[in-house]
Amino acid sequence: MALHLSWAFVFGVLGNVVSFLVSLAPLPTFYLIFKKKTSEGFQSIPYVVSLFSAMLWIYYALLKKDAMLLITINTFCVFIQTFYIVTYFYYAPKKEKVVTVKLLLPFNVFGFGVIFLSTFFLQNPMTRLHILGYICMAFALAVFVAPLGIVRKVIKTKSVEYMPFTLSVFLTLGAVMWFFYGLFIKDLNVAVPNVLGFIFGVLQMILYAVYRNHPKKLMVEEDPKLQLSEHKKIDVAKLGSIVCSEVNVVAPQPNETNNMTNDFNGDASNKV
Repeated sequence: MALHLSWAFVFGVLGNVVSFLVSLAPLPTFYLIFKKKTSEGFQSIPYVVSLFSAMLWIYYALLKKDAMLLITINTFCVFIQTFYIVTYFYYAPKKEKVVTVKLLLPFNVFGFGVIFLSTFFLQNPMTRLHILGYICMAFALAVFVAPLGIVRKVIKTKSVEYMPFTLSVFLTLGAVMWFFYGLFIKDLNVAVPNVLGFIFGVLQMILYAVYRNHPKKLMVEEDPKLQLSEHKKIDVAKLGSIVCSEVNVVAPQPNETNNMTNDFNGDASNKV
């Protein structure tokens, strides 16, 4: 039993370290926003979703008890995602500010409020914990499926410019650490989603190996509406960058692919 707890501590600390580094991935993007004094061309949804995920996992860890390593990384994620959102909001055009508020209200205010009120007052603590655990696991699985969009993009364009190898490696390592942490503390709500995270992480690295030296495909000029639609797909796909910590990514303008590589998939993050 003591051996299991010691290994759980080791993997939990390593998971904290990896998730901490992933959470800092958007900093270059926000430095660019600061220099340009505008967040136009970027989206706030990855940071809003990452904040919501971190709030859920903190609530779950507090109810579970003896899950301090979940609390530490997700508390950091709450602070860093809040910083990202405030910075984005400060430099955003009026229209994007309205969009950000419309995202915060259903996710972080009403969504979290409904989950909290519907579970906190349940009389049976184990029932409360199980229901909240299923919610966290379902949300984490949904975030891990998001990179399928970017995988499709890589295969279609035969280019890995939208999928940085280093970030894919860190996300895969994070999934491994949190899987073993969940396994040793016997918590399937933590372990199961990271199996999917590991699979998609390995898939991304395989695609990188296949297409990294492939000549870039010339892109024909498209209708602006179609371009906007494509950027939205990329942005949603990048939500898989943080599980339970954060999706720490943004959708850049067409000429800012370097910034996109810094913020690919963002969240998690948080990941657990």
